[in-house]
Amino acid sequence: MSENKKSFSITGMSCITCANTVEKSLKKIEGIKFASVNLATNSAFLISEKDISFEEIRKAVEEVGYGISTEPAEDLERKRYNLARKNLIFSWIITFPLSLLMTLDMIGYTVPYFMFIELIFGGIVIFYSGRETIKGAWIALTHFHTNMDTLIFIGSLACWITALLNSLGLSIISFGTIGTMIITIHLTGRFIESRLRDKAAKEIKALIKLQAKEARVIFPDGESTIPIEAVKVGFLVLVKPGERIPVDGKVEEGISSVDESMITGESLPISKNKGSKVTGGSLNLTGSFKVRVDKVGEESFLSQMIDLIKEAQGTKIPIQALADRITLWFVPTIITLALVSGIIWYFQFNEFQGFLSYMRGLFPWILNTDSSISFAVFAFISTIVIACPCALGLAIPMALVSGTGLAAKKGMIIRNAEAIQTSKDIKIVMMDKTGTITQGNPHIINHSLSKEEMKIVAGIESNSNHPLAKAISSFQKSDVKPEKIEEISGEGVKAVVKGDEYFIGKPKSTEKYLDLLEEGKIVVEVYKNGINIGSIAIEDPIREDSDKAVLKLKNLGINSIMLSGDNLKTAQAIARQVGIEKVYAGVKPQDKLNIIREYQQKGSKILMVGDGINDAASLKGADIGVAIGGGSDLAIDSADIVIVKGGISRIVDSIEISRKTFRIIRQNLFWAFFYNVIVIPLAMAGLLHPAIAEGAMAVSSITVILNSLRIK
Repeated sequence: MSENKKSFSITGMSCITCANTVEKSLKKIEGIKFASVNLATNSAFLISEKDISFEEIRKAVEEVGYGISTEPAEDLERKRYNLARKNLIFSWIITFPLSLLMTLDMIGYTVPYFMFIELIFGGIVIFYSGRETIKGAWIALTHFHTNMDTLIFIGSLACWITALLNSLGLSIISFGTIGTMIITIHLTGRFIESRLRDKAAKEIKALIKLQAKEARVIFPDGESTIPIEAVKVGFLVLVKPGERIPVDGKVEEGISSVDESMITGESLPISKNKGSKVTGGSLNLTGSFKVRVDKVGEESFLSQMIDLIKEAQGTKIPIQALADRITLWFVPTIITLALVSGIIWYFQFNEFQGFLSYMRGLFPWILNTDSSISFAVFAFISTIVIACPCALGLAIPMALVSGTGLAAKKGMIIRNAEAIQTSKDIKIVMMDKTGTITQGNPHIINHSLSKEEMKIVAGIESNSNHPLAKAISSFQKSDVKPEKIEEISGEGVKAVVKGDEYFIGKPKSTEKYLDLLEEGKIVVEVYKNGINIGSIAIEDPIREDSDKAVLKLKNLGINSIMLSGDNLKTAQAIARQVGIEKVYAGVKPQDKLNIIREYQQKGSKILMVGDGINDAASLKGADIGVAIGGGSDLAIDSADIVIVKGGISRIVDSIEISRKTFRIIRQNLFWAFFYNVIVIPLAMAGLLHPAIAEGAMAVSSITVILNSLRIK
């Protein structure tokens, strides 16, 4: 059964509890196999067994009080940024002078009508500038759950109510200005957090900007520039020097150098001429050329890469479950603790006077009052504000955004975020040979067939996608039309031509080819009606980075093993050249999977890398599957990590990035937990001022984001 995948933006979320609430609602939709909502990117990712309409998805999201948008994420972010900036500027225009007036009032200077100024202008900041926060809290409360906005709203509202009660003549200290400071500092923290989150996601934004808006299409009656959405497969597109290539296709005419660094991570320009493949989004440097379009829209390489990165950033890793369980109960627990703290201080205020007198010498911001209700409110508000779980909610998503973004920049896509957690335990990397350790671009160096026989062999091999078959079919043009073609996995191909049965595949005996095999060459024998009529010698050059990658893996404590369908002599020759000691040769696809399972049963975590259809099962069976991006679609679909450009040195990069990302995640979680364990008791003990508490909460979130940016 085919899978349907959808990515879209969620609006109105403010914390991890919001994200979890939306995710639960999406999972209730009939046919949904997987749903993940990412706070860091304000995005959702779904996998369903059937096609589900956006109206059905929208209904599920709106039922829990949030919104859904199909607008480009960049447009949504720009709108949110402009609104956040306006609210922030407006709130500071009021809060800053209000804070100065409060300070003057506290040190003994009488400010005329200050209580009314505080009540009115504090209310404007709380209820106008903080309207999105109030909306978020209201959505949560009306849907019977709580979130970060709930805490901010309760804290600031409690402060404003003290100003209201004070203005009515009740004997209670006003914290009205503190309420405005809570909202303003909260808005400041969210604004900085948003900008840092944008910075973390800049790689995917850079890819989106590479997508061309128009293409110069050559029609029979002349050139015409049309929107990229109108370009069809088969169109001929002209690309001039200095322009972004708008489409995926093949060069039909012209020669140029192309910069593919933004997509592949490779810094050197690549020469392109007739027959060369070009990728939309790369930059044409020197000459003009014409490209025949072979992929458009969602099928294009750049679109697929962007979708894969979004998918990776939307998925979760196992350790996320721990954070989700904690945040589910966190806000209700904090509200309870704040109430308990306030009640205890109200009834036991006099018993703690000695403690407070001593602590004021250490913490001058502790409220100095004889009113038990004023101090109870002081402790209640501090506890509510200090405990906002924003840092906890961002600890994992932000690290994933940074890690997957860095991988994309280096030419890799981490499709399955779980691979980031698994990579720390990898001890063995198993590699296919052809197209993985070698370039996957084999070519014939000699053969012993007649010209007519070679034409027949090339005609048969033109029906196969195997790299060796492509090498043979490209060596000799052929108009032969074979019949009864049968590809035997791991052996070769059979076909009938003009009544004769041909088999092209592995030699039955390798003895007469030992010299070639020991040089790492590949030999293919040709049989006609069961009789050997000749052989073909093929060379597949080793990738430049393969030997260095094997050495780096060894330095990381990871052993490399080769799994190859080729004969033992050829496989051993290649293994010697790159430094691999353990080789399994002559293995069929099912044998590769069995070997992986054997090692897994011994307790080893396995990373498998390959590029062909033959590797799909083993990529899926390994703990982490890595596909070389130039390989088959099936191999890529089966992989956890896709290497878009480059060889196995990218495996080293992916392991190092994954390990660093997971290390940052653990650090983030530690500091988020440590922060709350330390500061919540201090707030309950009345030792923290609400304004300091709000500032500390904002700093904790920003610290988590800055720590996540260290991945880069």
